This record gives sequence, C-alpha cells and structure tokens, in this order.
Amino acid sequence: MSTQTPATRALTQAKVAFRVMEYDYVSGQDKIGLHAAEAVGADPGRVLKTLMVEVDGKPACAVIPSDRSLSMKRVATAFGGKSATMMPPDKAERLTGFHTGGISPFGQKRRVPVAFEASALTVPEVVINGGKRGMMVALAPADALAASGGAPHPLCAD
Repeated sequence: MSTQTPATRALTQAKVAFRVMEYDYVSGQDKIGLHAAEAVGADPGRVLKTLMVEVDGKPACAVIPSDRSLSMKRVATAFGGKSATMMPPDKAERLTGFHTGGISPFGQKRRVPVAFEASALTVPEVVINGGKRGMMVALAPADALAASGGAPHPLCAD
C-alpha cells in the first residue's frame, strides 16, 4: 500500500515528523474511528476522526476523539457561527478530495477552517487519518495543529 497521499505530502512539506500506521479497512462500518483505533492498537481517545461540517452554510473541519460525539452548538461557536450541520458525504468527498473513511485535515483539495477538540491535545501523540482508508498518521498534537492551520476548541458533547 502506498503511503503517499495529499495528506502525507502536506505533512512532509510542513516539515512535520509523523509515522504511518496501516490497517485493514472494513467498509460499511458505523464507527470507523473506533475500528481504526482497535486495528492499530491505540486508545480511542487519542485516535482522532475528521468530520466535515457546515457552519452557517460554510464548510469547516472538526477533529475529535473517535470515542466522542460533536456538539453542533459548540462547533458553530468555534467557527463563529450560529448553526452547524454535518456535511453530506458526497459533498465532503468533492471538497476534500478524499473518500469518506479516509478524510484527513491535512492536504485537503480546498483549504477550510479546522478546529480540534481541545481536550484531545493533551497527549504526547495523536493518530489521525492519513488521507486514505486504512492509513493513519501518528504525530505530536502541536504538529497536527500547525500542519492543518487548526486551533483548539471545545467541540464535543459532554
């Protein structure tokens, strides 16, 4: 499996240290992030899922632990809006250039604002999709923020 994706190229270009973790992706799963965490042997709290949202009709990217759920109210607040909804999968694929189950906050076709769940950034290393199904990248939270242009915010439901 090739580890060259727009996401890994963006990380390399940003001079960010990361390591690739590959696993057998199983399509049709509801909890892709939890499956990925189990497959790579990582704590679901440090395996982050990338969710594409729309805030007041504008695209944005929310990155949260795979074992947590978004609070749409908090997402709207994080991006300075009044309301937020999940972006339809086909629209997310067109916007990012990635397939669902492989969407990464790094190297998206169209750059959008990115927010990370603040509580997820307190560990030495996070694991995030590397730009294709079955491939994750492990890196320092500060590097993930820098490479994505993201900022920490409370995004998850309590």
